[in-house]
Amino acid sequence: MISGLRGRLFIAFVAACLASTALVAGIGYVFVRRAILQRAQDAVLIDTRETLAHNVPGDLTTPVPERTLRDVAAALVRPDWYVVATDGTSVVATGEFGLNDVPIVLATHVANGLGLYFQRVVIHGAPWLVTGTRVQARDGQPLPLTVVVFASLAKESADLHRIQSALIRAGALTVVLAVALAALLGRSVLRPLRRLARAARLLGIGHLAVRVDVRGRDELAAVARIFNETAASLEYTVRELRRLEATARRFAADVSHELRTPIAAMTAVTDLLEEDAARLPSDTGTAARLVADQTRRLGALVEDLLEISRMDAGTADLTLDEVPLAELVRECVATRGWADRVVIEIPPGLRVRLDPRRFDVIIANLVANALRHGAPPVRVTARPGLEIRVIDRGPGIPDDVLPHVFDRFFKADPARPAGKGTGLGLAIAQANAALHGGRIEAANAPGGGAVFTVRIPA
Repeated sequence: MISGLRGRLFIAFVAACLASTALVAGIGYVFVRRAILQRAQDAVLIDTRETLAHNVPGDLTTPVPERTLRDVAAALVRPDWYVVATDGTSVVATGEFGLNDVPIVLATHVANGLGLYFQRVVIHGAPWLVTGTRVQARDGQPLPLTVVVFASLAKESADLHRIQSALIRAGALTVVLAVALAALLGRSVLRPLRRLARAARLLGIGHLAVRVDVRGRDELAAVARIFNETAASLEYTVRELRRLEATARRFAADVSHELRTPIAAMTAVTDLLEEDAARLPSDTGTAARLVADQTRRLGALVEDLLEISRMDAGTADLTLDEVPLAELVRECVATRGWADRVVIEIPPGLRVRLDPRRFDVIIANLVANALRHGAPPVRVTARPGLEIRVIDRGPGIPDDVLPHVFDRFFKADPARPAGKGTGLGLAIAQANAALHGGRIEAANAPGGGAVFTVRIPA
């Protein structure tokens, strides 16, 4: 099945050339055939009429002497002509044909009329022109003599066959030329389209400086100009967006970096206030603990923003090492005080090659999320590959939330007050998995609860 534009153009052009060639050749052959046969027919009729007028005596009586029949028949003999002459009783034939070979329709016309009648027939596979008439006297009265002439059309048929063969050869040559011309035309027409497709493909993969050469003033040139204008506009827009994005990242990184020192000082002060909160008045102690808690949360947010900024800027790197996975996860859980709420189901002999620090961030964020939004005990399982699952026993994740759980600062319930999290934990975990060439997938467990699966290539 022809599906490409070049194939369809090729087929359409060849079909149009073939149809026009067949039409012209067919019409030409019909006119030539008619002219050749008309000329042969007129020659036979004129010759027959004039010969009869000069060689038939006007005082014939019935029966016509056989000698007269022979003389009339002999006078009409030509190369490839056969004559049958009869007075109704005697019959004289100069060749292989007789009265039985005369077509019935022609014999009827000759018997009932006084004109010169003719009919083209095929006898024994050969074309013949059969002419018949009842001879008339000079005063128009019919004479007792009927003459039938069988004139061969073999020469005319051979001429027509040669003409037909020539037309077929010319048509075949025309088709060959049409095929060659269609191929050249297809290449010339589709070459700009191929250049445009190549440029569009390069533009799609990020080569924003690609442009198409504009040649001529036809429709394809107009499309090329529009493409170049679109590409230039897109390049400018993307360049501006990248500049703004880089500015925003640099601003976030600078702000986060500048906040680290005052927040560290605030944290030290609020820690002291929190230690003395029990000795302070009730309201003052509560305020001191709240300030300390929110200061720690602000410090965590600043650290997360710095980490995200490094990820976005592409400056984050990996320090790979081969470590025992079970011990790494157990240390991560124990350090954060979650050991009594987390069940670790990892084969003790499983060793993996990864960045321990960044993997610790992945597990810590996933387990913290499971404890915060799910219900203990949280299970951490693993199998070679590397595939780690963090499973909680909570209500699960709503279907409309699943596609957005890794978005930055995303809240499943916008009305929910801010908790202890920063809203960046899952985004940071996903970014660290991507640094390892892997990914994290979120789903709901069949029996309830959420399942976060970390897949990192071995």
